[in-house]
Amino acid sequence: MPVIGFLHPASPETPADRLRGFRQGLKDAGYVEGENVTIEYRWADGLNDQLPALAAELARRRVAVIATIGNVPAFAVKAATTTIPIVFVVAEDPVMLGLVASLSRPDGNLTGVSVFNAELTAKRLELLRELVPAATRVAVLVNPLNARTTAATLRDVEPAARSMGLQIQVINASTSREINAAFATFVRERPDALFVDPDPFFTSRRIQLVHLATLHKLPAAYPVRDFAEAGGLMSYGSNITKIFRQMGIYTGRILKGAKPADLPVVQSSKFELVINAETARMLELAVPPTLIARADEVIE
Repeated sequence: MPVIGFLHPASPETPADRLRGFRQGLKDAGYVEGENVTIEYRWADGLNDQLPALAAELARRRVAVIATIGNVPAFAVKAATTTIPIVFVVAEDPVMLGLVASLSRPDGNLTGVSVFNAELTAKRLELLRELVPAATRVAVLVNPLNARTTAATLRDVEPAARSMGLQIQVINASTSREINAAFATFVRERPDALFVDPDPFFTSRRIQLVHLATLHKLPAAYPVRDFAEAGGLMSYGSNITKIFRQMGIYTGRILKGAKPADLPVVQSSKFELVINAETARMLELAVPPTLIARADEVIE
């Protein structure tokens, strides 16, 4: 029975629908976990410095293919093996990152999906401003351990903020305790809104983030719908469950003999706006009808 290595930067509490999406993609390709394929899971629990060792462990295990999520894990796996096929999900252009030679012909042993969440930074900030038109100061929460994504976010958010007349304050957090400290800073300095970077660690801590934002009545924009479903005000980004399904499909195709170099990198082209109307009411925000009309889903 072939063995898949699955490397995730967060914890096993990663949203269950994402793993279901991955398993559905495998099923689409003819594989069912426990029946004709085994999956070896490795979780970094938000500790990026553990990723190289976990990636090396999967490489020594000589799994048939490694599936991984996030820029930092993708580079950890790339460094661990040049022979085992790798299927990644990253939030930026993988050619610009240096993971593949081109989108149409990846070359080497890597291919996967690019969700281009980082490129949506300006649009997400624009939607936040539309939802909170009186905002003038926005706090931007980033994870310094994910340096590439943080750099991309700041590269995009700063000119976008200037064009809208917004001041931004960058706050770093890479642990649960640092998230609490960040909100203590917000209590003192009272920004008008919060912009959360698309980082797997923040997604794994979405309950904590949403709870603190609601507790301190801080309107916030998030990168994926998991936050809005957990009570967050608004999210705008790719449907990650569908992305995981595509990762599962590619993983299954490689198990059947396809080479990563022959599988073009899939670019996410569907982005969804989710608004939590109940949270908006708690924050005493009036959601503009134009925004409601454009939303893919309004959670009541």
